Amino acid sequence: MTSGKQMDLFGADPEPAPFDEDAVSVPVRADPDKVWVKLHAILSEVKTASSLPWGAEKVRYYRTVFPQMTNWLPDSEAAQLRFEFEAELVRLMAA
Repeated sequence: MTSGKQMDLFGADPEPAPFDEDAVSVPVRADPDKVWVKLHAILSEVKTASSLPWGAEKVRYYRTVFPQMTNWLPDSEAAQLRFEFEAELVRLMAA
């Protein structure tokens, strides 16, 4: 038994646009405490190292991500962490 209406197998119902301008955006919020712990773990790793603890690809990754992660912290603390991290990388690259 079939109903009087047949389904359109070729998508008669349009799919929503991938970038719907009317869609409600949900802001992403990082937990500053978790970010702080992660940043200090990374910084501790480089401070205790006598040579670079990572390969070139991971160094490039952390040089990009570490400063971005600090944006979740207060400005003065973020600047200090970025300074310390970069200073440690310079030290390790010279070793």
